[in-house]
Amino acid sequence: MASRGWRRPLASLPALALALLLLAVAAAAAGSPDRTAPSRPPLVLPLTLSYPNASRVASSRSRRGLAEGGHPSARMRLHDDLLTNGYYTTRLYIGTPPQEFALIVDSGSTVTYVPCASCEQCGNHQDPRFQPDLSSTYSPVKCNVDCNCDSDKSQCTYERQYAEMSSSSGVLGEDIVSFGTESELKPQRAVFGCENSETGDLFSQHADGIMGLGRGQLSIMDQLVDKGVISDSFSMCYGGMDIGGGAMVLGAMPAPRDMVYTHSNAVRSPYYNIELKEIHVAGKPLRVDPRIFDGKHGTVLDSGTTYAYLPEQAFVAFKDAVTSKVHPLKKIRGPDPNYKDICFAGAGRNVSQLSEVFPKVDMVFGNGQKLSLSPENYLFRSKVEGAYCLGVFQNGKDPTTLLGGIVVRNTLVTYDRHNEKIGFWKTNCSELWERLQSGGAPSPAPSSDPGSQADLSPAPAPSGLPRI
Repeated sequence: MASRGWRRPLASLPALALALLLLAVAAAAAGSPDRTAPSRPPLVLPLTLSYPNASRVASSRSRRGLAEGGHPSARMRLHDDLLTNGYYTTRLYIGTPPQEFALIVDSGSTVTYVPCASCEQCGNHQDPRFQPDLSSTYSPVKCNVDCNCDSDKSQCTYERQYAEMSSSSGVLGEDIVSFGTESELKPQRAVFGCENSETGDLFSQHADGIMGLGRGQLSIMDQLVDKGVISDSFSMCYGGMDIGGGAMVLGAMPAPRDMVYTHSNAVRSPYYNIELKEIHVAGKPLRVDPRIFDGKHGTVLDSGTTYAYLPEQAFVAFKDAVTSKVHPLKKIRGPDPNYKDICFAGAGRNVSQLSEVFPKVDMVFGNGQKLSLSPENYLFRSKVEGAYCLGVFQNGKDPTTLLGGIVVRNTLVTYDRHNEKIGFWKTNCSELWERLQSGGAPSPAPSSDPGSQADLSPAPAPSGLPRI
C-alpha cells in the first residue's frame, strides 16, 4: 500500500485454521474465566491520532454474559490529531515496572503486539522496545500442542499478514498490562505479542504497535471480559476535522437516549459488521439494489481504516449523487498525482459551513434507524485552500463495504458485543474527554473549528480483508 493516508484494507479469511489455533493458545494461557461477575466499571482510554498504518485480523465469535457496567474509569489524555495522522493511538503499559507504548486502536485486529528488544527486523518507533528481562512479571507462553512454536520448541508464536503486504510476527508472552494512572480498572495479566519481525507499513509507522480490539480470545477485550473485570462492550469517539482528539472506553458506559443502533452479526463475520440497507444523498436514496451492502462480509466498521470503501456500483452512484449537488464548485486534481481523487475547490475553509455547500448523507440501517453524516464524515481537505476531496472510494472488485474512521468523526460508537449491536451518537468527540473527566454528559451537537493543516490524502483502494 502506498503511504498516502490510512486506509486499512480488510482481507479475505484463508487462514481460519490459524485463527482457531490462536484462540486455543489464548485459552490455554488465560485459564477458565469467571463469566458471572457483577457489573464492572469500564475503562476509559484517550485516543491519540498518529501516522496511518494497516492492520486487520479475523477471529471467531465468543459471547459473554456479563452484567452491564455504568461508570467510566480509565481516563487518559490524547496527544495527536486526525489531520496529521491516519490512525488513533492510546497508551498502554506492559510489565513491572511498566514499559510504555503508543498502540493503534484497531477493532479489526485480534492481537495486541509491541516490538521486542530481540527484534531483528523492527522499525524505529515512538518508544523503546519491550524488554522482557526488565519485567519481573513477564512469562513466555510455553510451547504446547495447541500453538505454533519457535525453532527451540519452547515458546508459542504468532503471525499476522495484511492485505497491503505488511506483516508482524513474533512470540507470545504474558505480563501485567495497565491502562494509566486514571484508570479505575486495576492492572491485569494478559497475553500479547512480542514482535521479532515487521514489514511494510508496520515497519515504517511511528506508533509502536497494535491494540487488538476484535473478536477473538487473544483480543485485549476478550481477555478482560473473560477475567470478569469489564462488561462485554467498548466505545470509541473520534474528533472532527481540524480538531482530532477523542476517547475510548473499555467496558459498558451509559448510552445516550437517542443513540442509533444496528444489529451486528457475530456469527456471519469475525469483523464488526452492521446492517446497512440504504445510503441517501440530499434525502434521496442511491439507485442501487440494497443487497449491494450485504456482499461477502456485509458492511464492516473498522477503527483501523481511515476512509470508506464501497462496492463499485454503490461508489459510482454515491460519487455521481454528491457531484450533482456541488455543481457551483470547481472540480480539481487531487493532492497526489498518483491517484485520481475527486476534489472540489471553492468551498471555503470554515468546516462548520461545509453543510451549506455539500449535501447531507444518511445511512439507513435494517431496522429503519438512520445515522446522518455531515460533510466531514465523507470529505478530507486537499492541499489547495478551500478545497476538499471525497473520502469515499471504490473497494476494487471486493463486494465488502468498509467504513473507516472518517465516517464516524464526532460520533460516539458503542460496540455492544454482549447484545450484538453497534450504536452511533453524534457528539463533539474532542470535548468528550473533558466531559468524562468532569463527570458531565457529552454534548450532542459537534462543533468544528477551521484549521490550517490538510487532511491525509488516501492510499490505494484495499483489495480485501487481511489474512490472519
